[in-house]
Amino acid sequence: MAVYHNSNYLTQSTEDAFTVDYNPGSQPPHSGIYRCMGCGREVVAEQNRQLPPQNHHQHTASQGHIRWRMIVFADHREK
Repeated sequence: MAVYHNSNYLTQSTEDAFTVDYNPGSQPPHSGIYRCMGCGREVVAEQNRQLPPQNHHQHTASQGHIRWRMIVFADHREK
């Protein structure tokens, strides 16, 4: 689970972008922290760069297929 120290740097969002699952090796449209919905492993991914491939880690049958979901969006816009 992603952990933070100062909540002043985070804002809660209900955007649909947080509900989309991505397959291994796909290119997510946003930079951020992505969580494997089967096992809970987390990775940092950059916008339009590939998520880890299928052989990045293995699942048991009960964990199902590897699928990545963004849990933290990294905002690159100027403030």
